[in-house]
Amino acid sequence: MDEFLARLRHFDIRIRKAVNSQMRGSFRSVFKGTGLEFADLRQYQYGDDVRAIDWNVSSKGHGTFVKVFREEKDQTVFFVVDVSASQQVGPHHRDKLKTTKEVCGVLALSAIHEASHVGLYCFSDQKEKYIKPGNGLKTGYQLIMSLFKLQPESGRTSIADALLFTLNSLKRRSVVILLSDFIDQSYEHNLKALAKKHDLVVIHLYDQREVNLPRLGIIPVYDTETGQTVWVNTSSVSFRSSLRNTFRQNQLRLERLCKQYNANYLALDSQEDFVPKLVDLFRIRRK
Repeated sequence: MDEFLARLRHFDIRIRKAVNSQMRGSFRSVFKGTGLEFADLRQYQYGDDVRAIDWNVSSKGHGTFVKVFREEKDQTVFFVVDVSASQQVGPHHRDKLKTTKEVCGVLALSAIHEASHVGLYCFSDQKEKYIKPGNGLKTGYQLIMSLFKLQPESGRTSIADALLFTLNSLKRRSVVILLSDFIDQSYEHNLKALAKKHDLVVIHLYDQREVNLPRLGIIPVYDTETGQTVWVNTSSVSFRSSLRNTFRQNQLRLERLCKQYNANYLALDSQEDFVPKLVDLFRIRRK
């Protein structure tokens, strides 16, 4: 645990230095979403921004009304983390799940520093861990410790169920950070609903073996989620091409979906240094 926390602090310091030097602004805005929430309606006055007019209310014929917003003082940052068996692909010292925990941990540290409420939902095809959003260092470090110690009970995946749980749990607009390898189906509808209701950040973890499998000839491949073993010819040109195309098509579909519904999308190789890409993500969100 001490080593895990030390790594998180190291990443956190690197990110803060890069953000402060490159963006010359408040790191807080990364976790503040739009920074505004709807407060009230009032009648239109000369000089008001026409973009603030509520046309639905104004169309009732009682006058022209504009929306009044106030700054959000407390933003909730909610992490939705895939801990299913497919996340355990990669070298033992650094598989996808370990990288996922590190990315989630360092973002949680950053959110704690900015006095945001933080919460966590870890999922497979069931609820593995849920921490209700709360503020303060105690909640933040409880989240990080639970994430580090977590041993999933199930190996299967249901992203759709996890997104539905999140939709039902969060009553106000929040920053939702979804971390998964997205090796699943039929979750698109719930992802759209979540992106419409919340400020969604999608972090897509993958391993190079899912894109470029080593040429090892005919070998048995064990599916950790189904428990089945299949024999594949890793030297086959058509098999290797099919593997790459399937991964790329899934990635493009997810990326297009995020762009369509104004969600941030970030793809991370589990073996790469993720700090530069997180800094780029923060820069985009700040703009």
